[in-house]
Amino acid sequence: MTLTKQSFHRALPPSSEVAMTDLDHTRGKEKAMQQSVTRTGMVVPKKRPTGRLVMHSMAMFGREFCYAVEAAFVTPVLLSVGLPKSLYSLVWLISPILGFVLQPVVGSASDHCTCSWGRRRPYILGLGIIMLVGECAVDKQTWAIVVTMLGVVLFDFAADFIDGPIKAYLFDVCSHQDKEKGLHCHALFTGLGGALGYLTGAVDWGQTVLGYSLTSEFQVIFLLSALVFLICLTVHLRSIPEVPLRYNKEETRLLLEVTDPRKYSSIEEIRNGYIACTEINAAAKPKKHAATSCTETQRRMTLKSLLKTLFSMPSHYRYLCVSHLFGWMAFLSNMLFFTDFMGQVVYRGSPYAPHNSTVYLTYRRGVEVGCWGLCINAISSSVYSYLQKILLQYIGLKGLYFIGYLLFGLGTGLIGLFPNVYSTLALCSLFGVMSSTLYTVPFQLIAEYHREEESLQEDEQDTDHRRGKGIDCAALTCMVQLAQIILGVGLGLLVSVAGSVVTVISASMVSLIGCCFVAFCVRYVG
Repeated sequence: MTLTKQSFHRALPPSSEVAMTDLDHTRGKEKAMQQSVTRTGMVVPKKRPTGRLVMHSMAMFGREFCYAVEAAFVTPVLLSVGLPKSLYSLVWLISPILGFVLQPVVGSASDHCTCSWGRRRPYILGLGIIMLVGECAVDKQTWAIVVTMLGVVLFDFAADFIDGPIKAYLFDVCSHQDKEKGLHCHALFTGLGGALGYLTGAVDWGQTVLGYSLTSEFQVIFLLSALVFLICLTVHLRSIPEVPLRYNKEETRLLLEVTDPRKYSSIEEIRNGYIACTEINAAAKPKKHAATSCTETQRRMTLKSLLKTLFSMPSHYRYLCVSHLFGWMAFLSNMLFFTDFMGQVVYRGSPYAPHNSTVYLTYRRGVEVGCWGLCINAISSSVYSYLQKILLQYIGLKGLYFIGYLLFGLGTGLIGLFPNVYSTLALCSLFGVMSSTLYTVPFQLIAEYHREEESLQEDEQDTDHRRGKGIDCAALTCMVQLAQIILGVGLGLLVSVAGSVVTVISASMVSLIGCCFVAFCVRYVG
């Protein structure tokens, strides 16, 4: 189904009709949102108070808190239930594979969700519940190995997955200026949540009242993380109301469809959230074919058409996804094995020595210091997310993107070449620069691309289709899962052959390659 420029604009209602439709449909609670509508029918959100953006960011705080707890304690839990080492890679690979396959599908579906609560929040709530179920399954050490593995997979899957709907939710309800401000708030609270999660793991909960009440220290920690996430999720869902999509009886949601291989598109909200299917069919086809049912159009939405849509995206979106993949490959290859690197390379201990030996205790000390290094990373991420707003005025998004990759590549390279305790801890602050960059700059570029396309839509030379924010955020977030898959398949073998030092060196090399890609291939608006 392809629209001509003339038929596309005929399918749009007059701007006055759009304004009246919005007025009729947003009385009561939605009237307070005071949104305006442009000539193209796009809803322009009003400026949001900082407090609301902070509430919106609490989901990232809770998610990162749980992530930090998982990073510190899931491996000991799996060991305690007797999981064979041969199954470790299976546990860490299932979640990213599921996320990589399902993320775009759910992103597209959320673009067209007609729930009265909004498009994004139902998915965020569902994924949050899955995270809580996963934590409960991990917490029950007396359960079978299979259930514990299932808990880890569910938690990782939902925690990775939830980032896309959260970003799309922010883009839906905020003006362009607030999107930038909100992304910085997200990065700030992501760092704070991670730091608090690592510090929680450093407390000896076994000697507390909760430790005596429950059967193990693990149960105390996972209970606290579940409560923190539940509170943060509730605050997030109550932060900013959404305007739901509406369809008349004859109208059906239009999902992704590509008839021209050069088009990467999803016809998104035009008249307060929809274009009538009957109007499009009548405008796009001869009269004798105008009766084509919406059911037939919807039936053509398949996984094949979705993949075709993703692979036919414009080059600047594709290059942004590739640069994001480079960034996450570099970041994860360092972070996943950093504590092991500290124990084996910096402290020269061994995890395979007898547990009462000096060599093993030295390794454990290195792992503990490595956790403090990760805490430094989380704190520096929060600090840098604030500095980004200042630096943005002087060096722009391109400068921020380039500096993030460059500093991380140089920092990890120096750590690999000179593995000293104090210099390594100092250079951990550069990990936070990369973390904050990955959580903000790519999504700011997505927002810039959408803003440019929305302004071009008012021009007669504009294309007939617009993409959904949900699937664009999902495509970008999919790169995190793809990076996990690539590292899970290849990096474990390299570590077993050359030791954990290879992870730091490979992180440096990939980051510097990504730095060149960011400088020469990624497109920047303005």
